[in-house]
Amino acid sequence: MTWAELHGALRGRGLIQADDALRAEAAVGAVAGIAYDSRTVTPGQVFVALKGQHADGTAFARQAIERGAAAVVSEQPAPDGVHVPWAIVEDARLALAVLATTFYRDPSREMRVIGITGTNGKTTTAYLVAAIFDAAGIRCGILGTVGYRVGDEVREATRTTPEAPEVQALLRQMVDRKCGACAMEVSSHALSLHRVAGITFAAGIFTNLTRDHLDFHADMDDYFRAKRRLFEMLPRDAPSLINLDDPRGAALVEAGGRPMTYAINRPADVTPGPLSFSLSGLSFDVRTPGGTLHVTSKLVGRPNVYNILAAVSAAIALDVPVRAIERGLESLDGVPGRFQVVSDANDEVTVVVDYAHTDDALRNLLETARPLTPGRMITVFGCGGDRDRTKRPLMGAVAGRLSDLIVLTSDNPRGEDPNRIIEEVQRGITPDTRRDSAQGLLTIVDRHAAIAKAIELARPGDVVLVAGKGHEKYQVIGDRSLPFDDVAVAREALARRRTKSSVAK
Repeated sequence: MTWAELHGALRGRGLIQADDALRAEAAVGAVAGIAYDSRTVTPGQVFVALKGQHADGTAFARQAIERGAAAVVSEQPAPDGVHVPWAIVEDARLALAVLATTFYRDPSREMRVIGITGTNGKTTTAYLVAAIFDAAGIRCGILGTVGYRVGDEVREATRTTPEAPEVQALLRQMVDRKCGACAMEVSSHALSLHRVAGITFAAGIFTNLTRDHLDFHADMDDYFRAKRRLFEMLPRDAPSLINLDDPRGAALVEAGGRPMTYAINRPADVTPGPLSFSLSGLSFDVRTPGGTLHVTSKLVGRPNVYNILAAVSAAIALDVPVRAIERGLESLDGVPGRFQVVSDANDEVTVVVDYAHTDDALRNLLETARPLTPGRMITVFGCGGDRDRTKRPLMGAVAGRLSDLIVLTSDNPRGEDPNRIIEEVQRGITPDTRRDSAQGLLTIVDRHAAIAKAIELARPGDVVLVAGKGHEKYQVIGDRSLPFDDVAVAREALARRRTKSSVAK
């Protein structure tokens, strides 16, 4: 790939400003890659100077050139003394996506990419979609919060939807490893920042929209507009799968693509029959335009019914055989950190780890667990620092209304005082929001100690819910990312409990 070809792609999209034309035509050999962080530039790469919240990447262009950048793309003109090709563009983030798509030869056109957006349910829906395609004999990659699956390899995720060069590189690697599909979580950040611009989506799924990321988006309408972009990107004949039970769902039906709706409580194209819930899983029929199929799944709770309906809708719309859909749903044992039962059948208490980190996700978690709990429900959770503070008392109110014992602790406090975060959560736990006057409340800042205490205090028949971090293997305190795993900590506490129980006997 040459600079002339990449420059031509930018020009073809109308992104190049006229005053750079002469310098942009300078001779450059084969381009080695696309970079947006000056610290990671290697010789022969094109450096794209992104404008961030606190700095303009143009200020680091000289560093990128010193490291071997062959050309620079920026929204600003070149400073004096720069002698590499310098393309001035109107939108550097969109230019980054165009360059990445071109450099990696547009891999999304060689596979079916299913984009999944919404506040909650994206990860589980992605795993369900991948399981269905795999059952149909179509190797399916995954890009999402838990990890990136490329063929048989699973890599740690840096973010839900990475920057455009990483997205395009991963898709190209999937194609090279014979993947015919990819289930991709598409975050609102990714849509707002053009990380997925240039991808040809075979289908788009909308799960739901609830309060989140208001530290990034101006308000809920702005958050919704970001989600809507996925459906506006769809080719006309690509299906859009929309949850009509969500208040925002109806507004997406005309947004783009070929709509197919799903719901539990409203008339829709895809709906479930009578539902059966237990800690062992789900069993129900699904009525679809392609006929009725039967679902047997190890996933638990009503929120997972929605995730299953979303995946089924996408598969039906993309002409996956019904039997493959049924086999795929049945084959999925679970999703890391999503209602993950970490206790054993021999334990006298049940311990569940879940990623729920918004008030709506926490409500779904607790409402799922409540009818399955013979004893008390004990909830361990906190809120992240340097993120939307308005959801903290809302999460406290939800926990207060639905839990018998609350253990407030740290999540990822980042640069904030964890005690202050806990105080803000606690403001939502008032007499009016408590489940009953006997409800208990503990505050233990150390998350390890909080999980251990909750499991120690549990009585036979109790359910302990550890919420907020799910699959994460770290805890961010200050500017340090320290090893931490809710699942491992909970299992350690369960082992201690078993030992004490054996000694007592």
